[in-house]
Amino acid sequence: MCPTDPPPPLAPETDLVQLDRDHPGFRDPSYRRRRNEIAKVALSYHVGDPLPSIAYTPEEVSVWQIALQELAPLHAKYACDQYLRAFPLLGFEPGHVSQLAEVNEVLQHLTGFKMVPVAGLVSPRVFMSHLADGLFLATQYMRHHSAPLYTPEPDVIHELIGHAALLADPGFADINRVFGEATNRVGDDKIDALIRTYWYTLEFGVIRSKQSLQVVGAGLLSSFGELGRFEAQADIRPYDLAVIGNTDFNPTDYQGTLFVAPGAEFLLNDLRRWLRTFIR
Repeated sequence: MCPTDPPPPLAPETDLVQLDRDHPGFRDPSYRRRRNEIAKVALSYHVGDPLPSIAYTPEEVSVWQIALQELAPLHAKYACDQYLRAFPLLGFEPGHVSQLAEVNEVLQHLTGFKMVPVAGLVSPRVFMSHLADGLFLATQYMRHHSAPLYTPEPDVIHELIGHAALLADPGFADINRVFGEATNRVGDDKIDALIRTYWYTLEFGVIRSKQSLQVVGAGLLSSFGELGRFEAQADIRPYDLAVIGNTDFNPTDYQGTLFVAPGAEFLLNDLRRWLRTFIR
């Protein structure tokens, strides 16, 4: 820190959310207070309770609107067919940030999945274990307004625009459940391979379709900046579960490495085959 730099704002005593120093909202006390408010709502929720609603501010709605607007042409170019079929069913509107309860009405009808609120990041094992019960742990806060097209952590845009449409597809919903079942069966010696495989497939997966690349990963589908650059700037490698399971990743930056499967059906079938070896 230079001597002329102002000190970072002190977190309030009741701070529930810890942000990294390079987070866009780290020096914004208003944003941090807002994150705490939404975290409190999630922490008071218990599965089975009515889902809490968040009264999103005009600034937050504007961030949502920018994301929808900027992602639309990239989805048309890169999103997989399953995503494109399911996305319109969710009824997202630029002037309204959808509530989890609204999304769940669609998901439960189509695949039985349900999004439930969490205050922030949870461990990969905790997140994945809930998938076995058709529960997707979802954040409800909005990314910082200074960076509407990218977030270093999952936010409501990532959960809804990235994950919800594929949870509405029976094939992708089923593979999420199987990931959860496998997670609940393995010990610490094998969990890293499961986490890395989920990351490089359902979070940042790419497939080849008719000689072009399509995206099946929620992390790419919800990030305008990354979806617009991955084809030219990422190291794109052939899909290989043995390699994927041993490849580390950085969750706070654009992905330097991506793996391309031959197609969506191949990916789902091969993941199901592999995950079943942990469930026997």
